[in-house]
Amino acid sequence: MSSKGPLVLVLGDSLAFHGPDRPEPADEPRLWPNVAAASLRGRAELVARSGWTARHAWHALADDPRIWALLPRVDALVLGTGGMDSLPSPLPTSVRELLPAVRPEPLRRVVRRGYQRAQPGLSRAFAAALPGGGPATLPARLTVAYLERCRAAVHALRPELPVLTLLPAVHRALAYGGAHPHRAAAERATREWAAAHGVGLLDTAALVSDHVLGGHGNADGMHWGWEAHRRVGEALADTLRPVLAVPR
Repeated sequence: MSSKGPLVLVLGDSLAFHGPDRPEPADEPRLWPNVAAASLRGRAELVARSGWTARHAWHALADDPRIWALLPRVDALVLGTGGMDSLPSPLPTSVRELLPAVRPEPLRRVVRRGYQRAQPGLSRAFAAALPGGGPATLPARLTVAYLERCRAAVHALRPELPVLTLLPAVHRALAYGGAHPHRAAAERATREWAAAHGVGLLDTAALVSDHVLGGHGNADGMHWGWEAHRRVGEALADTLRPVLAVPR
């Protein structure tokens, strides 16, 4: 740990940088990674994009030279991509992620708008009618497989580095028809993986459920207001403080 306090590396999705009104710059102090870092008297490095899953976190860890440069210096790694993995994906993810590549552009816009219109109803219908609720953005077994790749790779270089992951959050997003049939399986698989490998857990849903489901977050029904960011950041700091031996 440097004289400037602990350095926390967060690999996240849009829940890590989206506030009550819009996406925010990574150095916005009210975002939960920065709330946690400030409480620990250190700083956070946030690597995140909208829609990232545990698979994207693994590819970032494996392929991003900026992360390679950070790894020798970080004091904790937070795998914060649990928000997207368990969401419904009526189209298989591999197909859905090709939509931006559809050409020509007018056709891409038509296809994208059509899918966005169909997604809420399909998400509800699949959740009600298909075994397991239909396709998820990333099935729970793959979520934990990619989380384990991240952990194993980091611990091969830094065996002592604390690793913590976030459990899936909750949502009331109209874009997904309010459906979230895969969340329980994702949480169960993540808990089992974390227990098997000594990975810390932060129960995000317990911290933000009343905030999100009560309509106090972003109007999209998914992203959080500043109060939820504060709760998650402070809880993360409390979880990491004894591991990093940081006094209150």
